[in-house]
Amino acid sequence: MTRTVEIFSKLTGLALVLAFSMPLDIAVAAKAKHSEATQTKKLDDDNSAITLPKDARLGNYVGHGVMMPMRDGVLLHAQVWRPVNDERALPILLTRGPYGFPMERTGASFDTAFRELAEEGYIFVLADIRGRFGSEGRFVMLRSGSNGPGSIDESTDAYDTVDWLTESLPDNNGKVGVFGVSYGGWTTGMAVVNSHPAIKAVSMQASPEDMFIGDDFFHNGAFRLDYSWEYSAALETDGRTLKPFDFGVDDTYSWFLKQGELAKLDLASVGKTLPTWQNFIQHPNYDSFWRDAVTSSHMPKTVIVPNLIVAGWWDQEDFYGPQKIYERQEKGDIYNRNFLVVGPWNHGGWNRKEGSSYGPINLGSDTATYFRKQVQARWFRHWLKGEGKLDQPEALVFQTGSNAWKSYRSWPPTDGVSLQSLYLHSDGKLSFNVPLRSDDAKPDSFISDPANPVPYREQPIQPVLARNSSWPNWLSDDQAPFAHREDVLSWQTEPLVHDVAIVGKIKARIFASTTGSDADWVVKLIDIYPANESIPEPMRGRQLIVASDILRGRFREGFETPKPIPSGKVLPYNIDLHSASHVFRKGHRIAVQIQSSWFPLIDRNPQIFVQNIFNAKPDDFKAQKHSVYHDTRYPSAITVSVETMPE
Repeated sequence: MTRTVEIFSKLTGLALVLAFSMPLDIAVAAKAKHSEATQTKKLDDDNSAITLPKDARLGNYVGHGVMMPMRDGVLLHAQVWRPVNDERALPILLTRGPYGFPMERTGASFDTAFRELAEEGYIFVLADIRGRFGSEGRFVMLRSGSNGPGSIDESTDAYDTVDWLTESLPDNNGKVGVFGVSYGGWTTGMAVVNSHPAIKAVSMQASPEDMFIGDDFFHNGAFRLDYSWEYSAALETDGRTLKPFDFGVDDTYSWFLKQGELAKLDLASVGKTLPTWQNFIQHPNYDSFWRDAVTSSHMPKTVIVPNLIVAGWWDQEDFYGPQKIYERQEKGDIYNRNFLVVGPWNHGGWNRKEGSSYGPINLGSDTATYFRKQVQARWFRHWLKGEGKLDQPEALVFQTGSNAWKSYRSWPPTDGVSLQSLYLHSDGKLSFNVPLRSDDAKPDSFISDPANPVPYREQPIQPVLARNSSWPNWLSDDQAPFAHREDVLSWQTEPLVHDVAIVGKIKARIFASTTGSDADWVVKLIDIYPANESIPEPMRGRQLIVASDILRGRFREGFETPKPIPSGKVLPYNIDLHSASHVFRKGHRIAVQIQSSWFPLIDRNPQIFVQNIFNAKPDDFKAQKHSVYHDTRYPSAITVSVETMPE
């Protein structure tokens, strides 16, 4: 269990935020709200994610387990931790998730993710959702949208959990804060749907918003193969483990390249159908299954419960979700209770001990401690204890490149920025100048071969869940090696004569054609560091991704109904690269890379239109010629929000 929890935390970023369990080996009792009967349930003594040793203690905190009755009679398990010899009526901090709370990770959690909060004194409640670890019931991935009397979902379970806790836990002050990362961020969002009146503040951190458009499972209709496979296999083998999938001697690139139809991958590889994997197969387009699961669509249109939304610039899993939730909730923020923090972190990186670097990138300060102490601790102290003035900027954003925190009245900002376009030119040139037809009439072309797709990082590629996997840091990988491939197109500016700060939205509009009838388009905006001795290793000459994403060509006109691409026809493709706050320093170059595969981060496109790529046969995959145009008729460009820089 120790190994699987450590491995899984690499994927989720929850090692220090959600895997909070402590030793506890006491029989647990649940006191039903409307009944004096005491219900007991003996927990599995061999599962450290469920049971804690008797008199479990971590520093100044002691823990025990409880079973909480839901409205349908199902009992959900939680661990309760409170300070020893603290007789104050304390607020409750609740997190709910599917990953269990194993003893082995809890000490680290109290040393990092909970350190500042624990020092101030709270009752921490770490709860398993339905069908996971110590909780009864059936697990359903991202269960939401109950309808009708008596139905249940994560919002009703959150309500019943808070109701039981505030009535049953001694010496609580009746105020509850809810927070968590990733899945725990999502359950936090569900807690504000018809929220319990005791919930006074929440913090949604790295929550998914839309799994088809921009989060874990799909990006603009392109399937996130490796992540989705490993996640499904780990989470849906049974209710009590997070066993990583065994790829054998192959790296993930080689293993996935050998596989046949993706529709049969679960049966062929684990001998059973996996519910989430089957959902991918049955819903390859943006139908009601995906639309109904959009997180903010369930949240109140008017923001009532104060919400501190947290995101990371290098979040390898849910970069899209937090910013989109903030944007959509902002429309109903009439009471000024919707706030955003974006820092220089990967998924959950603000809860790790070292926040002074990301991969090889020096951030200049301990950004994680700063967030936990100066932002998160003050947030919950204000709302749950009534202490301190809330002096939270509307948007608190870390600017990479300059290593500075910036405050904005809105995000993306509208003041002090201008939209400018970086145009692709012939001979691999990139500039803010509009192309001239006489210079740029000929497109750049390459052969995209599904038998030899572009890897998303250099091989060998570790599994996402491998012990000590570098998956959380892959967005810091040097992109220079890919610029030398014949199936990757590259453009770059001359060395910059002054700093250029991009603050806000980034959108690509490329004009392209293919000899096939389907194609993927990957666009990366890159900061090229100078290759001279003034730049310390390992950043010297490095090509760092600032923004990137993919569009599956069949969805160029909408995600609901895929359409073949007319062979040989030049078409526009609009690719949302979301946003950034980054300074390209004087002497650096701005670059763009365009390719048509990103494997096995993204599944292979057959490049011949088939109705459902999950059912594509090996013979359906064909090499095709793709061309990108850049002239006055077809001005391919990346539009960026450029901030006015001080002299």
